[in-house]
Amino acid sequence: MTDAAFLFDPADLLNWLVHFLLPFFRIAAFLTAVPVFGNQLVSLRIRLIIALSAAILVFPILPALPEIDPLSLAMLFLIVEQLLIGFGLGFLVQIFFHVFVMAGQMIAMQMGLGFASMIDPTNGVSVAVLSQFYVLLVTLLFLAFNGHLVAFEVLIEGFNFLPIGGGILSQSVLYTIAAAGSWMLSSALLLALPAVTAILIVNFAFGIMTRAAPQLNIFSLGFPFTLMFGLFILWVSLSGFLPQYQQLSAYIFKLLNQLFLS
Repeated sequence: MTDAAFLFDPADLLNWLVHFLLPFFRIAAFLTAVPVFGNQLVSLRIRLIIALSAAILVFPILPALPEIDPLSLAMLFLIVEQLLIGFGLGFLVQIFFHVFVMAGQMIAMQMGLGFASMIDPTNGVSVAVLSQFYVLLVTLLFLAFNGHLVAFEVLIEGFNFLPIGGGILSQSVLYTIAAAGSWMLSSALLLALPAVTAILIVNFAFGIMTRAAPQLNIFSLGFPFTLMFGLFILWVSLSGFLPQYQQLSAYIFKLLNQLFLS
């Protein structure tokens, strides 16, 4: 009996390891930046296990890669390239979540809840209570509508449209990611505009009443009344929250798909 069937070249094993690590770096960077998986509530060990599992499943279906010296400068450039691509994709999904954070911050400032802040466990920063409420609501909707699966699908499809070694993100893609910041501001303003306008009208009414009858000291009742009216407006606006969420999420996932086609 010959032992030829059990012989293998160590160079092949090293080549397989290199081809496995490159998609792993892109997936790990994506999991670090994307919401839900990248927040501080998910431990680094869990993210590492998910990234390794996804890389094992994706590795056999990836396009063939050229021979790469693992100790060369080209390997270092490929690792940096995969990290930037993963961070870029996760950053766009993060912008989608921050639309609702900014909208909640705008409404809270008008309601008088700007001082009522708490630590956001997902980002580790202090945000308004209303923003935290929006973050929890959007996270539940994101998971209920399988948004995390769609984000992973976009990430995996990206290996076909932007293969490893195919070049870093183009200038148009980088501009699209940067322009998403203006989209975040405009979308947050449109989301908060009805509630902010209604509360502003209430403040105008209190200003007119104070001017007409200054002896009544209307401002002593202004804060609790504005807070109660703001909560009522928030409750009414939740009836149209789901269509707004669907429209914004559809746009951000469309933007993710366009990154690889631009």
